[in-house]
Amino acid sequence: MIRHTSLGDNAFKRSRQLKQLLDKNEIAFAGNSKLKIYGTLDCSSGKRMKVQNRVFFHSIAEAVELGYRPCGHCMRVAYKYWKASLQ
Repeated sequence: MIRHTSLGDNAFKRSRQLKQLLDKNEIAFAGNSKLKIYGTLDCSSGKRMKVQNRVFFHSIAEAVELGYRPCGHCMRVAYKYWKASLQ
């Protein structure tokens, strides 16, 4: 897991570092550390979250291992499966 704030001390440095990680395929999913939710990088819900709460994952397995659940907006099928497993 990579915290967005650890990528640099200003927005430009963070976006530059994020671009490099994306180009190297080191991150594939993003999450909200406060809500423990993960989703796709292009999720509109994820784009609205605060930088302090944003984290990045290499895989779904990494996110699930750390206790995150799928986003109900961008990952509907995975979310429904997760929700059903609670009952």
